Order: sequence, then C-alpha cells, then structure tokens
Amino acid sequence: MSSIDKNLVLIGMPGSGKSTIGVILAKKTSRDFVDTDVVIQSHEHRSLQDIVDNDGYMKLREIEEKWVMSLEAENSVIATGGSVVYSDASMKHLAENGIIIFLDVQLDTLKKRITDYDQRGIARRPEQSFEDLFAERSALYNKYAHITIQSDALLQESVCQAIIDQLA
Repeated sequence: MSSIDKNLVLIGMPGSGKSTIGVILAKKTSRDFVDTDVVIQSHEHRSLQDIVDNDGYMKLREIEEKWVMSLEAENSVIATGGSVVYSDASMKHLAENGIIIFLDVQLDTLKKRITDYDQRGIARRPEQSFEDLFAERSALYNKYAHITIQSDALLQESVCQAIIDQLA
C-alpha cells in the first residue's frame, strides 16, 4: 500500500496544531478528517474536561483507547488526542493503516499557545506540570513517529507542505 492510500495520523502535544493542521492537510490531500477528541466527546456526550473532572485522567485514557481502537478510517487524516501515545494498542492500531506524523513543537511555543492548561481536558496526573507532561510524552511521540516535523517556526500551510514533501 502506498502512502497515498494510508491514513495520516497526527500526534503531538496539546497546542501543537493537530486539529488545525489536520483539516488543512485533509483538504490538500483529498482525505477525510477525523478528530479523535471530537469522536470521544460525541460518543460520550460530554467534554474531555468533564471526563477528567468527574472520572479522572486514567478514565479519559481508557475511553480514548476504546474509541481509537474502534476507528476504521481509510484515506483519512486523523488528529489524535495528545495522550493517545500512552496506549501501545491504540498506536499499533493507528499504524496498521497509517503513517504516524509527530508535530514537534518546542515547550516555550506550547506554553504561549496553551493558556487554559487546567481547563483543556488534558489526560495528566493532577499534580503534573506542563513541563513534566512535555518531557514524559516527548519520548513516546518520538518512539511511535514515522515522520517528525519540527513545526513551531512554520505557518500551518508550511507544516502541511513539509508533511506532503516527506510523504513524496
């Protein structure tokens, strides 16, 4: 199967631009667009933050794994939640018919973009700082990525073009 037939799976920290880049990339590559955070909220009938507040961050990760494992997308761009990399099963499922693309954004840039850290529905330990979360997840993103795009200094269109160039 060529890269033209595979899903393009965007992973990265909250604030890395997965959803925004995903929509643009889907248009540029004639693919459908799936945002797993929206899938979760739609099926669970509540926000990610509500899940974290009422059931805890581990429950959100469990729910995320359930809905990611149920995805049967083809020829799609999939923007994942930032915590999807905690589930080896989910990442293997996404990689079966997909190319995993890590949108790598530096910590300082993310801190400027994320102003609602405590209200964003991030699956993290309650005492965990954004810096600790960044360090913990960076290793996982790098572990699973087929392609890494250093994207914090690029405009959205340039990130998409960089991805397309890497796929060529």
